Amino acid sequence: MLALRLLRDDDRSLVEAWLNKEHVKKWYEIPRLGVTIADWLFEIQERNGEFKWITYLIATHQGRPIGFCQYYKCVDSTDEVFGTLPLAGSYGIDYLIGEEAYLGKGFGKGIIALLVDKIFSFPDAKRVTAEIDKDNKASERTLLSCGFTLLDATHSRYVIRKHHIK
Repeated sequence: MLALRLLRDDDRSLVEAWLNKEHVKKWYEIPRLGVTIADWLFEIQERNGEFKWITYLIATHQGRPIGFCQYYKCVDSTDEVFGTLPLAGSYGIDYLIGEEAYLGKGFGKGIIALLVDKIFSFPDAKRVTAEIDKDNKASERTLLSCGFTLLDATHSRYVIRKHHIK
């Protein structure tokens, strides 16, 4: 069973190990944007302070940690470019599978589905967006299989919309 739980202090070393694995690092360390693994770790360290607007989660399979993900209201983010995406009602997500044994087996799709379901349980949620590297074809296929569509090819911004029935 796949589940999401809040990140705890004792998860930080595990997330650091995942972020430094080559299959993750190549997408999370972005020299052209000045983003380092240390930046991600600082955000996690400051999750109850400066970055309290981001919700950090651990993905588990049958209780075993396999990945990391996060979500946030786009209106709260000051360092991302959302283009023409309306900020009100928009949530951003990031995700990774850290354990190699779980790659290519549908767990990414499951993690994204859990994130999207969680976000759409909020009354203000209208859309979920994810920005990925244009060369990250595995993540692109996963997002498309979860119902996301390409909104902005320049920034590889994918978005899924859902209308709430009241």
